[in-house]
Amino acid sequence: MLTQTTTRVLEPSDLGAALAILESEPVANAFVTSRVHVAGLDPWRLGGEMWGWYADGRLRSLCYSGANLVPICAGPEAVRAFADRARRAGRRCSSIVGPAEPTTQLWRLLEPGWGPAREVRANQPLMVTESPSADVAPDPLVRRIRKDETDVLMPACVAMFTEEVGISPLAGDGGLLYQARVAELVGAGRSFARIDDGKVVFKAEIGAATPQVCQIQGVWVAPEHRGKGLSETGMAAVLRYALADVAPVVSLYVNDYNTAARRAYRRVGFRETGTFMSVLF
Repeated sequence: MLTQTTTRVLEPSDLGAALAILESEPVANAFVTSRVHVAGLDPWRLGGEMWGWYADGRLRSLCYSGANLVPICAGPEAVRAFADRARRAGRRCSSIVGPAEPTTQLWRLLEPGWGPAREVRANQPLMVTESPSADVAPDPLVRRIRKDETDVLMPACVAMFTEEVGISPLAGDGGLLYQARVAELVGAGRSFARIDDGKVVFKAEIGAATPQVCQIQGVWVAPEHRGKGLSETGMAAVLRYALADVAPVVSLYVNDYNTAARRAYRRVGFRETGTFMSVLF
């Protein structure tokens, strides 16, 4: 018997079915789930389209298509369908990111038309924790950033993004979208830092949050303060806030070659549970 499949852009009325897919893998899908909780499925509010792959009339897989292209709970047949749709639409995203297996397949199908990529990060360990380690004391100077401190925080955010991604977030639109995102996280109480003598020496954000899980991102230590253990004590402090105020599970993903960061995250209580992949354009 042949399975009848189809792919279409989801509508606001599909929200319940989409959330059921997203929440079936809460850690892996945290980024997209958090956006859907806030914006629903309206493309203008969501910042992109949500594609749904149906088999025999039932929604089985999703793909978020915005600034990032993100396959969600997608098996090989769904990935092929999403790749076909992406090819027809043309590349609009700045990256493809998601669990390594479907993201690898998606990039393999899209690379002939979309390549070459600026960088492919094929192995990014996904790490989680439900409790902090007792071995690392939280830095008492790491705290939530106030709205009136956004200008103090911004240079550190720009430095982190440039180091991590390889391009400045101020390029293109002069940084308007990036500054708005930083301000959004500060306003939501999800931006944390240690500020010494008016300068940020450590910072991190809770970039995605759902009732089940939150995801830490943007971890950065000022170059002149590296090697002093601030990433460990700072992360321990952010982890304490996250578990107490945001969600019962905290996640992050990290580049496999960043052995120092992986070691620091393990020390504060994180364990590796999966692998992400990112393709950067």
